[in-house]
Amino acid sequence: MEGRDKYSVLLPTYNEKENLPIIVWLLVKAFTESGYDFEIIVIDDGSPDGTLDVAKQLQTIYGDSKIVLRPREKKLGLGTAYIHGIKHATGNFVIIMDADLSHHPKFISKFIQKQKEGNYDLVSGTRYSGNGGVYGWDLKRKVISRGANYVTQVLLRPGASDLTGSFRLYKKQVLEKLVQSCKSKGYVFQMEMIIRARQFGFTIGEVPISFVDRVYGESKLGGNEIYQFAKGLIYLFATT
Repeated sequence: MEGRDKYSVLLPTYNEKENLPIIVWLLVKAFTESGYDFEIIVIDDGSPDGTLDVAKQLQTIYGDSKIVLRPREKKLGLGTAYIHGIKHATGNFVIIMDADLSHHPKFISKFIQKQKEGNYDLVSGTRYSGNGGVYGWDLKRKVISRGANYVTQVLLRPGASDLTGSFRLYKKQVLEKLVQSCKSKGYVFQMEMIIRARQFGFTIGEVPISFVDRVYGESKLGGNEIYQFAKGLIYLFATT
């Protein structure tokens, strides 16, 4: 069975030229060491910093069977990036993660092992159980994140401990169904994916991860994100 499984990593990027070579190297290293078949699909949304040029160089280094480039002309959002990426994925499993080094590829083999243990439909990395954690955040950000997660747990009872994380492994057909059923944007999108998964009766496994705040570039949590989160939470509460 293991010989037939292939893992497609979807990497949506926007202004990640410093981070992309590092994350790709770490991914290639992790998969090579674990022996699992893989491909990395880079979905760049017209980054003005030259991320796509860097991706092309990486493709030359690692080969076009391992680095697949599926750029788009402009920033069109995470949900559509996943839909776009899934269309080109040749794996039967899909891994979603951030390209900004906040998610370390070393956890992927644990995701795969967990998935095989229970034949889970999806496996989610969690910062909020076991020995998971967050590094590089100030107290305000930790409080907002924990608070948001707590309120979500109380209102929606999702059956998963980390709703807003974006480091996950899905069976490909499960991700296809979830992405098509989700209407939210931005920060709330990952949350809706888990809520809908529970609604559809999909099984969810969890792996504790350490999350490191972005190494290069600007972090994106501001007052507007908090407002969007609250709005999204009300929408999900009303539709579940």
